[in-house]
Amino acid sequence: MSNLVVIGFDDEHQAFAMRAKLAKLQKEYLIEMEDVVVVTKDDKGKVKLHQAVNLTAAGAVGGSFWGMLIGMIFLNPLLGAAVGAGAGALSGKLRDIGIDDNFIKGLGETITPGSSALFVLVRKATPDKVLEELKEFEGKILKTSLTADREEALREALE
Repeated sequence: MSNLVVIGFDDEHQAFAMRAKLAKLQKEYLIEMEDVVVVTKDDKGKVKLHQAVNLTAAGAVGGSFWGMLIGMIFLNPLLGAAVGAGAGALSGKLRDIGIDDNFIKGLGETITPGSSALFVLVRKATPDKVLEELKEFEGKILKTSLTADREEALREALE
């Protein structure tokens, strides 16, 4: 079962820095994340989602490959690639994996302008080693599905 953790930051840069640190920890097999999203709110109050994986681009690449392959069968690979890229981009844009975008946007509306939040869906982790690595960041837990003792350990690491 996965756990959701949402951490708020006073500026826009710390959320990106923590996402980079978590990606490094994932390469070291200390944490396994299903999804990680940075949400920023500019001074005008506009909320922007920064997904770790661009599903639209991934869909376009996959679609163009399959479209070109099918196009080769019908002797028109360029048309097939173009149609496949369009269809793949559309399916990538409509497909949502991990944390629901509407939930992210809704919670993102509650943060103050000029700040950010990091949404992480954690599948597995080695808590003691991960928390030790995250002590350099100062954030505030906004929402979590962790147990009370694990939430408290995370709160202590971030304060």
